[in-house]
Amino acid sequence: MNPQDGTLWADPSRKVDPQAFGKLSAPGANLNTTIGVIATDAPLTSTHAKRLAMSGHDGLSRAVRPAHLPMDGDTLFALSTAWQPLGVAVPVLAHLCSGAAEVVARAIVDAVVSAEASEDLEVTAYREIAS
Repeated sequence: MNPQDGTLWADPSRKVDPQAFGKLSAPGANLNTTIGVIATDAPLTSTHAKRLAMSGHDGLSRAVRPAHLPMDGDTLFALSTAWQPLGVAVPVLAHLCSGAAEVVARAIVDAVVSAEASEDLEVTAYREIAS
């Protein structure tokens, strides 16, 4: 969340109530891991899948700030459902990588907006402080 205006980094149309947010305490460092899968039906080689996963981290950085801190376990995996890993042309891979970053950012926003509060974890959900 952008502390200047309360908007979500990856979706500025969504905002939190600054007063409600100001009353929250920061979660412990153990609650900062993001794990995800980027799946496609494109016939990726293992090298292509690795590149796709790496590009997905750009989306993570768009949605979560700071991202990739030393105590985080941020991990993204990429996989192909294609029958044979024939590979794709470089322009196609570039397009897939750009899309991966975008869909990871959108998926994180969706997860934040859809999450419900948990008394067990002692965390507040976005929907409780949305404006």
